[in-house]
Amino acid sequence: MTTTIGVVCGGVGAARFLRALDGVWPADRSVGVVNTGDDTVLHGLAISPDLDTITYTLAGAIDPERGWGLRDETWRAMEALARFVPVRPEGSAAAPTWFNLGDQDLATHFYRTARLAEGATLTEVTAEITAAFGLRQRLVPMSDQRVTTMVSLADEHVEVPFQEYFVQRRHGVPVDGIRFDAAADAVLTEAARAALVESEAVVIAPSNPLVSIGPVRALPGVDDLLAARRDTVVAVSPIVGGAALKGPADRMLMELGHDASVVGVARLYAPIAATLVIDPVDAHLAAAVEATGMRVVVTPSIMSTPEVAHELARRTLAAAGVALSD
Repeated sequence: MTTTIGVVCGGVGAARFLRALDGVWPADRSVGVVNTGDDTVLHGLAISPDLDTITYTLAGAIDPERGWGLRDETWRAMEALARFVPVRPEGSAAAPTWFNLGDQDLATHFYRTARLAEGATLTEVTAEITAAFGLRQRLVPMSDQRVTTMVSLADEHVEVPFQEYFVQRRHGVPVDGIRFDAAADAVLTEAARAALVESEAVVIAPSNPLVSIGPVRALPGVDDLLAARRDTVVAVSPIVGGAALKGPADRMLMELGHDASVVGVARLYAPIAATLVIDPVDAHLAAAVEATGMRVVVTPSIMSTPEVAHELARRTLAAAGVALSD
């Protein structure tokens, strides 16, 4: 039987971990189960930020400076769109310019939107897009039904979709709640279920535990599936030294009543994962992590070089009992 590794994914951190995994594990024997709670519709286009960030990263096409979008991108369409802003009637949602879409990136969204309109599932379209980018790794959306991460803004007393908080407001405002709209009625895709149930090990990638991993866990039955195989589920902490490497995870944890530390991450993951991988800077917190019921693996987790990244992947797989061939 072929050994497969399932990886529960958000965006940038998961993309980097999957790239590291590709250096130590056959690419065609890993399956990324990707958060789609961040998905949005703009200009009538279906946009899947986490799926696209991972696809572009694994294809070697990601913009290395921004960490999102495609390298050598141009922005002529967005620049042209700005001319319509002065004539837009009050209350109209036309011509939003706060969410940048590069000219090459638009092609991905054109294709996804057209295929979904033809009746294809997001799973089918994702397979086509990843094939077009030459990926050997398999990426699957968490669900083919729409789930929307809604963020409550503390100061404004309003609830907005995640992208409006993350991009439009540059995740610079405090939050006091998160809700996963329609999650209770959504269904884990068959491919995602197989990855979580049949893989030899499941890795929870170093992604925001609240808004990247949280939407996947909000789907009915997911926590039960992971808890049932808890000993072979390993999480990699996205918090190092009390801070997120990218994005607002540390601030969101604090604002929503959690510890912005590896201990806070452990408390969130202890019911579904037996092991937490932490960076040496947090080694002094190992005992506190173990007090939550999790085992601890201490290894450099900031993927600053391919060598460090590959060692992180090796240690993570070993923690789940996966044997690596020399």
